[in-house]
Amino acid sequence: MALAGLFLISFLLVHLGINLLLLSNDEGAAFMVAVGFMTTNPLVKIMEIFLMGGFAVHILIGLIIQIQNWMARPVRYKVEGYSHLSFFSKYMIHTGAIIFIFLVIHFSNFYFVKLGWVSPPGNLGKEDFYQMAIMLFADKFYAILYVVLMVFLGFHLHHAFQSAFQTLGLNHTKYTPFIKVVSTIYSIVVPLGFASIPLFFIFVK
Repeated sequence: MALAGLFLISFLLVHLGINLLLLSNDEGAAFMVAVGFMTTNPLVKIMEIFLMGGFAVHILIGLIIQIQNWMARPVRYKVEGYSHLSFFSKYMIHTGAIIFIFLVIHFSNFYFVKLGWVSPPGNLGKEDFYQMAIMLFADKFYAILYVVLMVFLGFHLHHAFQSAFQTLGLNHTKYTPFIKVVSTIYSIVVPLGFASIPLFFIFVK
């Protein structure tokens, strides 16, 4: 669970870097070059398999752990006392479920189009991801939904980043505070970076 999570956290940085090219004032030229590399490079294609496997493992183990937690306490306490769980930890399964729904939508709009499982919108080719992004973010409902979902992603990442290191036994009084700071920064900057893209197309483009 921890290793798959850290792998996905690393992938998000790459994905964000490519998506931010949508903001370049070059009619999508830089973005399409990056997309072309990501869709044709053999090593990237191999990494896609690991990426899909990472998603599957992370989701499956997350569900198993949550079910085990529910079974360990089938009856709730009559009196709710102070919980040592953080707010982010307590609702990980809920934010995870919301992110899963977003992934299904996101894959249907882009990745499944590339695979040929879903037809591209309009008369676009299945590799014209720049125009697909333009069309999607032109829909204010989708754009706002995307921003809201990035907020939930931030909540999920805030706990996931810290708990992954804790699961791997990397807790120490010296560097745990540093990990918490990095976790907070990451869980704010990365979702904010993704959210800036639809906001750009709503208010600037």
